[in-house]
Amino acid sequence: MLELSPITLAGVTGFVSGVLLAMPVGPVNLTIMNEGARRGFAWAMMIGLGAVFMETIYCTIAFTGFASFFSRGYVQAAMELVSFVFMLFLGLRFILARSVTAPTRLFPSKPELEERIEARLERRFHPHSAFMTGFLRVLANPGVLVVWVVLAANFISRGWVQPEYPGTRSACITGVALGGTVWFATFSWLVSLGHRRFSERTLLKIEHLSGVGLLLLAVVHGVNIVLQLARHKM
Repeated sequence: MLELSPITLAGVTGFVSGVLLAMPVGPVNLTIMNEGARRGFAWAMMIGLGAVFMETIYCTIAFTGFASFFSRGYVQAAMELVSFVFMLFLGLRFILARSVTAPTRLFPSKPELEERIEARLERRFHPHSAFMTGFLRVLANPGVLVVWVVLAANFISRGWVQPEYPGTRSACITGVALGGTVWFATFSWLVSLGHRRFSERTLLKIEHLSGVGLLLLAVVHGVNIVLQLARHKM
């Protein structure tokens, strides 16, 4: 069986999670769809890069601000359970999506909060560039930081990111940035070829695929929790 070094494992973990979380049809992808067909690939890609930059900041905060806290005894055990439930929730939410006419919200009961934050940021900063548009779309969504806090706890508790090894957190964060960039570059290029090529059905399939990936991660995580419980009872 292929054994990956800690840094390689962390980088691959970040890359896969970066792609999976960039795929759902949220505010950034809808903005790229609306602007890419009209203004072309470069404009759409800059929106994606702005979004990736802000998401990378959230990811960095999660890993550097909470990493040591996640590795403490009962906290680590609790976060393993929370991360399993959370990934299950996200995966089911993406799979059960039935429309792309509105962005997929991480916390659907509070969509007006994100809209108010976004409106206030746009009034304050008046984004005129594509990069700042993408940047503010993610900045206005505080749920992204919550997602990365939970995922960082999961990656550390599973040993996919090992803070005791120098460079693993940086490798994971870099992987997240690369994964998001690859997705937005691909999506922007396809959108720039023609908006009509993306039917609602196609976009829903993309979102469902992201949900399947998150569910698979949740299943792996859940099985590992069960095995740990079984070992402790023996």
